[in-house]
Amino acid sequence: MAAGDALLAPSVTRRLIADFACRPPSRAPSPAALGALTPRETEVLQLIARGLSNAEISDTWSSPSKPPRRTSGASWAKLSLRDRAQAVILAYESGLVAPGG
Repeated sequence: MAAGDALLAPSVTRRLIADFACRPPSRAPSPAALGALTPRETEVLQLIARGLSNAEISDTWSSPSKPPRRTSGASWAKLSLRDRAQAVILAYESGLVAPGG
């Protein structure tokens, strides 16, 4: 490196970058995992990912069945999530929610 030489030849670097760019994300959640959720759990996950609080989610429901906190807790257990932040990340990475949507 002292002479200014690259560690890898440019052609090798280009191939490595091209190969890396073509790979699917290794930790991307499987859409099939979301299939384990009930429609209500999926709705709660979407609303959480859009930034709504549990109180705001409750206000959007016409009939109060299970509270959002209980519904989201069931969802997190099914998807092996620890907290709300992981739920939001999963919702975006899986395509359940799109940025700006």
